[in-house]
Amino acid sequence: MNDGGLIARPGGPLRGDVRAPGDKSISHRSLILGAMANGVSEVEGLLESADVLHTAQAMRAFGASITRTSTGGWHIEGRGALIEPADIIDCGNAGTGVRLIMGAAAGFSLAATFTGDQSLRGRPMMRVLTPLGQMGASWICREGGRLPLTLRGGSLSGVSYRLPQPSAQVKSAILLAGLNAAGETEVFEPEHTRDHTERMLRAFGAEVRVVDSSSGRAIRLVGGQTLSGARISVPGDPSSAAFPLVAALITPGSEVTVRDVLLNPLRTGLFDTLLQMGADLTFSNVRESGAEQIGDVTARHGPLEGVIAPPERAASMIDEYPILAVAAAFARGQTVMRGIGELRVKESDRIAGMARSLRDSGVMVEEEPEGMVVTGASHTNHGVRGGASVQTHGDHRIAMSNLILGLAAIEPVSVDEAEMIGTSFPGFHELMTGLGADLLGA
Repeated sequence: MNDGGLIARPGGPLRGDVRAPGDKSISHRSLILGAMANGVSEVEGLLESADVLHTAQAMRAFGASITRTSTGGWHIEGRGALIEPADIIDCGNAGTGVRLIMGAAAGFSLAATFTGDQSLRGRPMMRVLTPLGQMGASWICREGGRLPLTLRGGSLSGVSYRLPQPSAQVKSAILLAGLNAAGETEVFEPEHTRDHTERMLRAFGAEVRVVDSSSGRAIRLVGGQTLSGARISVPGDPSSAAFPLVAALITPGSEVTVRDVLLNPLRTGLFDTLLQMGADLTFSNVRESGAEQIGDVTARHGPLEGVIAPPERAASMIDEYPILAVAAAFARGQTVMRGIGELRVKESDRIAGMARSLRDSGVMVEEEPEGMVVTGASHTNHGVRGGASVQTHGDHRIAMSNLILGLAAIEPVSVDEAEMIGTSFPGFHELMTGLGADLLGA
């Protein structure tokens, strides 16, 4: 991929059959749990993105042997415990990685210092540090719980913690710390969040209990459990599959199939919303793979209608709102997205970033403190104008979303940088151009 910017130009239909990169959430967890386990773990389909590779390097620093095999798999030899790293842990841009690793490290008697790139150093960590502190961990950090941060773990006690806002990262950090805490650890979530940690803990031999009630879900585990090596097959990431699929939905004459996509119901909020909009989206070859459901997803171009995306669906699609906003730009009427304030503290302020870039492409957007309302242009005679020169502020999803818009707009759309797309979607440029997209270096 060009190390500078990229330009997306409108062209012909997109057609083809591709596989999305491995799921980022599952990839992070497989490396962390494999490093904590006793014995050997084998991982197939790992997402080899910059974020995930930073997590692999971090877990090596905590004592695990992690190597890529000649066949493209990953071989992990865990020690059953993490050791104190000899140097600072650089997590790059990986917010999921650093939060989960802090939870895992907190359960052991060690001190570890974490840092990251400029974006990650600006992201708040207190929502993870607060429950870890209640369990007995301590830390020294910059104001607001920001990196660089030194965490000291060990001698933890179980906690009963109610998530103040939906966050699978916070839940997972607490559960990973609870593995080595005295007594029982419970996380209560009023709204369900992605459950990959619970599923994968069971795959590594842990006992995790989940109790549903009318008020939410409680996840409980008893400390002192030992993990054993496991075999993990990482399915395709629905957050990455969203880009070629939405591109097909908005580009006339297109038909694209993405194979082996994760269809965990706590991750399919975007697909549910697109179907609600009338998208021609079909699912086939649906099956179980390991502890997860996967299948093939086909998108065909067709008309879309604006909808109100239910706020309670946000946890299942929080990373997909930028690309949903692009689909909304091509829909008839208004699409309302609320309850998404978390987007303001991602790699960038994604609400502000998408509102600004869509307006620059001629789309009407009303920005709200915790949401936005996009008025689609498909009912006009002119469609989406495009023509924006997008400042991405280093955010990979802002970059990819606007490039997808440019493929179906009237005028080309450019983004100021594209190298960081590799943090989540290595091969994005090659996959999209293989489908027929016109993407050129700026």
